[in-house]
Amino acid sequence: MKRSFAIVVVLLLAAVVFAQMGPPKPAPEVQKLNYFAGHWMSTGDMKPGPFGPGGNFTDDGRGEWMEGGFFLVINSSFSSPTMGNSKGVAYMGYDSQEKVYTYDAFSSMGENIHSRGTLDGDTWHWANEMKMGPNTFKTRYTMKILSPTSYTFNFTVSPDGTKWETVMEGKATKQ
Repeated sequence: MKRSFAIVVVLLLAAVVFAQMGPPKPAPEVQKLNYFAGHWMSTGDMKPGPFGPGGNFTDDGRGEWMEGGFFLVINSSFSSPTMGNSKGVAYMGYDSQEKVYTYDAFSSMGENIHSRGTLDGDTWHWANEMKMGPNTFKTRYTMKILSPTSYTFNFTVSPDGTKWETVMEGKATKQ
C-alpha cells in the first residue's frame, strides 16, 4: 500500500513540474534552418563513379516546418536522364544534446541518409557514412550560401577519409 501511494505521489509531482514547464521549445539554432524553407530548384552534374553513370539532374524541393517547429520537412522530386526519377522526404533539425544539425532523408530508390551538420559562417558542412554493397564510403556535402535565394553545393566521397572524390555539384535557387 505504501509503495502504491509513493508511485502516485511521484507521478503527480512529475505532472505538476511538467505543467509548470510547458511544452518543449526548439533550440534557437533551429531557426537557422529557416533558410531552406520554401520552394527550391536545384540543377547540377553527377560525375561518373560509384553512384552511377553521371549526368545532369534537377531536384524540385519544398520545405515546410513541421508543427512544433523542431523539424523542417522537405519533399522533393529528383530527375535525371541517366539516373531516372525519384521522390524523397528529408527532415532537418538540431540535436541540442550533441550540438549538431541533423539531416535524415529517405527516397523512393531505397536510400536512407543520416547526416550530421555544422554551420560555419555562410557554409553548411554535412557528413555521414554510406554503404553501397560491401563498401562503406565517408561522405561530405557542402552548401555555400551565395544569397538569401541561392547556394552552391558539392558532394564528395572517400573510401578511407583521406582521398576525396567529387561525385556531384550544382546550384540551388529559391523560387
